[in-house]
Amino acid sequence: MKKFTLLSLAILAAPAFAADIDHGEDLHFTNCTGCHDESVYTRADRKVNSLDRLGTQVRFCKNNLELAWFDEDVDDVVEYLNETYYHF
Repeated sequence: MKKFTLLSLAILAAPAFAADIDHGEDLHFTNCTGCHDESVYTRADRKVNSLDRLGTQVRFCKNNLELAWFDEDVDDVVEYLNETYYHF
């Protein structure tokens, strides 16, 4: 019985957030494509080489553009870019 209770608590404590790739795509199209096109993601010498670095870069761009994004918005864009281009 204790194992079941601990497992139940572990499941309930797990983050319920799942990135919304469609929302990330919309945010990316609206805010990011004005500065660069998809070649920045596919070039051989790209700066982003890990999922952490991708998150850092998206936050850097968000801050430079002074976008009023929530953390979830950043996560959505990161997930969109990862699924579409990076595949980390």
